[in-house]
Amino acid sequence: MLPQRDLRQLPRSSKAEISRTALRGRRAIGVCVLILGSLQLSPAPSQSSDQMLDANSTTAKEPITPIPEPATIDPLKVKLGERLFGDPRLSHDNSRSCASCHDLRTNGASRNSHDVALDGSGLPLNTLTVFNASLSFRFGWEGKFRTLESDIKASLESPWIMGTNPSEIAERLNADAGVRQEFAAAFGRGPDALNVVDAIASFERTLVTPGSRFDHWLAGDPAALSADELNGYRLFKSLGCASCHQGVNIGGNLFERHGIFHPLASPQPEILRVPSLRNVATTPPYFHDGSAPTLDDAVRKMGLAQLNSTLTNQQVNEIVAYLQSLTGYYRGVPVGASP
Repeated sequence: MLPQRDLRQLPRSSKAEISRTALRGRRAIGVCVLILGSLQLSPAPSQSSDQMLDANSTTAKEPITPIPEPATIDPLKVKLGERLFGDPRLSHDNSRSCASCHDLRTNGASRNSHDVALDGSGLPLNTLTVFNASLSFRFGWEGKFRTLESDIKASLESPWIMGTNPSEIAERLNADAGVRQEFAAAFGRGPDALNVVDAIASFERTLVTPGSRFDHWLAGDPAALSADELNGYRLFKSLGCASCHQGVNIGGNLFERHGIFHPLASPQPEILRVPSLRNVATTPPYFHDGSAPTLDDAVRKMGLAQLNSTLTNQQVNEIVAYLQSLTGYYRGVPVGASP
């Protein structure tokens, strides 16, 4: 793509051609969406697992890259952030913490289609996992927030989620001598509106889950995946899933429209950030409204909604097998398995 300053220098006819090309690209991308990208039904060429390995021996050519180890962050900030993550004083009525909806012992989210708001009603969107969230380019289903800090602040201030604000939280924490000491050690000062959010964000940036079997395969271990899982990955690429689900987070880096041919889930919001597929086998139910209870169901619904077609049982089974290889490790334990 040309830099903006070069586009201004082009003649009008060239600009029009670039615009038409971009429009065609957007239309082509439009069939990719949400949890599993686009799933075409035209059968992929028959290919053995050995051929798969030969074809994919150079992982640099793959559209997905392994999760790196967590970045080095001040351990005092991380420890403090972890404490705050589980502290109910972060909510207005002391009834919940971040961990109430983002259970790190299981999948970094919950098993509910909709978690409960402070007033007892259901939250409008399914809770996204906090694992690997820091690897996404935007935050939340609608991608409204550009930084982890702004996403955390919005959750604290939401009248449905935490119903408070960083300044109120800092005032509460300042009344706790032990917490004041922890803040002084980590930040050189007591709790305030900025370092409360900074501590939580520091902890959340450590919530990455490397070590999945698929990452081991990407790193060169040919025995890391079964034949069905390799065939599932072949389908994942050849059918178009990787058009939307690629990169280190296998998603999380673009927006797409859902329900192109048939309704996929709740019609609103119409445009959503493509979610990560990391640990997807541990995070049912699926879609922004939590309406798909299983991966099998999610894959089948995607085929119909996005391509007006029905996937075969074999296609579904192999894609699901591949998705199950994406479960990583947190603190030495597979995501979804309580320590």
